[in-house]
Formats: sequence, C-alpha cells, structure tokens
Amino acid sequence: MKFSQLTLSAALTLSSLTLSSLALTSLAASAADYPTPKQGDWIARDFKFHSGETMELRLHYTTIGEPTGQPVLVLHGSGGSATNMLTPTFAGELFGPGQPLDAAKYYIIIPDGLGHGKSSKPSDGMKTAFPRYNYEDMVDAHYRLVKEGLGVKHLRLVIGNSMGGMHTWIWGGKYPQYMDVLVPMAAQPTEMAARNWMLRRMMLETIRNDPDYNRGNYVTQPRMMKYAIAAYGIATSGGTLAYQRLAPTGAKADKMVDDRLALPITADANDFIYQWEASRDYNPSPSLEKIEATLLLINAADDERNPPETGVTDAAMKRVRNGRLFLIPASTDTRGHLTTGNAAFWKKQLQELLQTAPQRAM
Repeated sequence: MKFSQLTLSAALTLSSLTLSSLALTSLAASAADYPTPKQGDWIARDFKFHSGETMELRLHYTTIGEPTGQPVLVLHGSGGSATNMLTPTFAGELFGPGQPLDAAKYYIIIPDGLGHGKSSKPSDGMKTAFPRYNYEDMVDAHYRLVKEGLGVKHLRLVIGNSMGGMHTWIWGGKYPQYMDVLVPMAAQPTEMAARNWMLRRMMLETIRNDPDYNRGNYVTQPRMMKYAIAAYGIATSGGTLAYQRLAPTGAKADKMVDDRLALPITADANDFIYQWEASRDYNPSPSLEKIEATLLLINAADDERNPPETGVTDAAMKRVRNGRLFLIPASTDTRGHLTTGNAAFWKKQLQELLQTAPQRAM
C-alpha cells in the first residue's frame, strides 16, 4: 500500500500527461495479470455540445474482458487517458483473477475522454476553434459511446478518479437508472470553487499569458507551461505528511523540484487548457436527490483539492439516499489527491460493495 518517492513523482507526472511513456511501460508490466486490453474507436455523429455547436466526434476506448461480462465503466482524470488507468497500482489491483473487477466476470470499459488521449481534441487541427466542452459534454459523449457504440443497456458500475470521479457524480444525477453502483473518488459533489478552482485558473492564466502561446497559434509549446503544471501539481497533490518525509531538507526539496522540471512536457497547450478549463462550471449538487444507484464516495483525508474539513462534502452526502463516504486516513503512506490512484487503499470496500449492492434487471 505504500508509495515510493519514484511512485509519487510518476503519479504526479501522469496526472498532467508529462510521462506517457511510463504509463505505457506500466501497461506492459501489468497486462499479464488480466486479459489483453483491446482498443477501438467509435464515431458520434452530430454530437451536440452544451453551447449548441455540433460536430462529428471520434471517441477512443479500451476494453478488458468479454462483452458477456457485467459492464463496468472506468473514468480517468484530467489530462489523462485510458492508459493511465492501466497501471500496477490500479488495474493490477483490480482486474486480475479474484480481484474486485475480475475481467473474467466483468466487461471493463475505459474511454479516452472527449478532448483527451486518442479521442477528438483541439490539437487534431481545429485548435481554439474546437468547441469549448465542459464535463456535461464529456459525460454525454461517454453515454453515447457506451449505449450506442457498444450496445450496453445497463452498467453494473461507474467508477472514476479525480475528473473521472466528478464525471461519476454527473452520471448519477443525469442518468440515474443506467447503473447499479457509483464510486466517485477524489471528488466532491459540489461546485468547482475555492482553492481548487483558483489554482486551476492560475495555471491556465500562466499558460495563456506566455507570449509563446500566441492565442493558441503557437509554433512550439509555451515555455511557461512546464512551470505552471509543476506548480499546480506540487500545490494540489502529494500529501503534506508525505512531502515532509520525502523532502525534510531544503536540498531534498530542491532535488524534487529539479527532477520535476527535468521531465518533458508531452501535452499540447490547447488540449491542456481545454481539459482543465472544462471543470469551470462543474456542479452536480442540484441533482443529488435524483441519484438512485448505491453510491460509495472514496476520498482521502489529506486530499488538497477536496479537503474534508470544509464540511461541504458531509453536507452534500446527506442528500444522497443510498450513499456513504469512505475517507482514507492521512499518513506518510498516502499521497493527498493522488491517494485514490492506489486501489490497495480501498479495493476491499469496493469488493464488499459489489457483493451487496442490489442489481437491477437489464
């Protein structure tokens, strides 16, 4: 269950798409524990955005297991893709024989979100002419992919981490009868606000105000993007106790910063801005009473983006009929907002939930 310093650095990097090659290595290392992932693309024709704009969308996805299994939808975080969910600490803890989402029993669907991975995104050619999507659009795109593209009539489970956790909350209120179980992780069912949004906006403003950005018509990636991403990552991920243990001296803290800045940035600036700005109007709160599925919220006590001490999550959870919270205690082994990326902290609770949650007729 412990994270090493390398794991912390890698997780922080993966969260902002700066080390995709490591994720691919993780995929190769863990795939032997469960069936080989399969990839595909589906075209959503005349997809309508919340703005009223329409276009043809390419939606990329990865599946594990056979379509005859119980369907499960797994949702990745901001700037990520399905690849980021195929790591030893996530897939390696969940998809193998006897594990909570054993691929011999479940049909695991992991889409690349709209604007992410190999799905349609600004860098495909449209740049800033690409419609400015939000989380509602991303959930609607996934819904069409799963229902129309893959022919899934009903999901046993929707589970997501970070942005994927926020999408899970939206799924529950927008399509309440489409799933049995919801497991949002590292996410609050409340409006995007406070420090979380303030730091997101500062990161995006830094990139936009870099002269290299040139209103999205850059020739090379903006130089300040690296520093903006690193600052946001350090401020909102990693865990206070973990950082104190890993960097108890100025020299060690400098070494961690130097290592972070030495990593290459593989993200496209327009893609990155769209991905993070999509959270600007996130607010599932008005629809909490509509949720019908059994819901388990998994958060970490040291999550910098979703601090439990504000009380907003506790208040919101009282409005969820069949919901409860599992809060992972803070320790030197947790990693703040990154904690839920390690399924060892919560896979027991997931397995118990799937064994007891009612299953609706499909």
